[in-house]
Amino acid sequence: MNNPNHPETGMGLQVGTKEFRRANLALAIGGFTCFALLYGTQPLLPQLTHDFGVSPGTASLSVSAGTAAMALLLIPLSLIADRYGRERLMKFGLLGAAVFAFVSALAPDFFLLLLCRAGLGVCIASVPAAAMAYLGEEIAIDARGRAMGIYIAANALGGMFGRILAALVTEWLNWRYGLAFLGLVGIGAALIFWRLLPPARHFTSRSLQPRLLLADVRRIYADPGLPWLFLTAFLIMGVFVGLYNYLGFRLNLPPYSLGPAAIGSMFLLYAVGSMSSAWAGHLVDRLGRRLIVLMMSICMAVGIVVTMNASLPLIILGVAIFTFGYFAAHAIASGWVGGRAGPRRGLVSALYLSSYYLGGSVIGSATGWPWSYAGWPGVAITLLVCIGTVIAIAIYLGRITEH
Repeated sequence: MNNPNHPETGMGLQVGTKEFRRANLALAIGGFTCFALLYGTQPLLPQLTHDFGVSPGTASLSVSAGTAAMALLLIPLSLIADRYGRERLMKFGLLGAAVFAFVSALAPDFFLLLLCRAGLGVCIASVPAAAMAYLGEEIAIDARGRAMGIYIAANALGGMFGRILAALVTEWLNWRYGLAFLGLVGIGAALIFWRLLPPARHFTSRSLQPRLLLADVRRIYADPGLPWLFLTAFLIMGVFVGLYNYLGFRLNLPPYSLGPAAIGSMFLLYAVGSMSSAWAGHLVDRLGRRLIVLMMSICMAVGIVVTMNASLPLIILGVAIFTFGYFAAHAIASGWVGGRAGPRRGLVSALYLSSYYLGGSVIGSATGWPWSYAGWPGVAITLLVCIGTVIAIAIYLGRITEH
């Protein structure tokens, strides 16, 4: 029988042990900080449009620059993590991201702002793939669903906190103070992360020889489920960023005419997502991953349809329904990828997250075209097409085993 007082019984850290709590808290702080820093400019897009004299689509690049850089660097950094370990990469990456977040507040022009946000994305790229791999290696099998749910919930809370904090400080002062304050919070969180994260005890170094790496990549894409889960990540994150990017522009216009703080308060709905991701993690054993992803994708679609109403309370309700479905779908898809990953867990996690953040960059910015030409109905229809594809993928995934 496993001893719950020993941190390494079974195949990893067990629920109830001190090391399990430290690992979960450290990774929750890391995920929280990454999302808080990465999306700090999202509620400030109308202010950036005004101050730098750029279009809404161009202003959205302040979000996409970070997510695109992250997507491009996730795979090479995951290979380094697979070869040399997870901990050091996560620690330095988180601290570097906080520094770039602070420096972006000082950017004298929009181009330099984009460079700082891209630098932030490069640093953050070292955290998510390594964190998912760390969870898969260090946490006991029967506790991984719970740990992943906590991690995704922390991501949701971080995204909510970063956006709201940046919006509130901008309302009181200006957007530069908002980003600077986020940077300072990030530096403090990074230092706590350094102290808390337990050392890895189940890490096995993987070779970086091209022949072996290509063989691993072929095995990953030969899997009947993984490529479709990568596409799911691309689409759901793209829809999520697209909706929240242009929601701010919609609410800034008449008849709503909301300011930065009021628009930023919309991100309180992330709390709904935080609850749904933890809740979905507990339902996996009962309902199965495929059914939860299907149900939550339909939930996202319903939420988008509700936002097409002109009533502000109904818009808020629609965004809440959408956010609930999105975070639950992401949490389950993330865990599903981990379950199918095999020995090259870091690379698989990186491919999933690279698809995820690339979707946020591509669809999140491309949604600016339907916004410019057709307003919110154009945005909603574009996003519904993407979600319809996710629903079709979820139905297909019912034909394969979940592990």
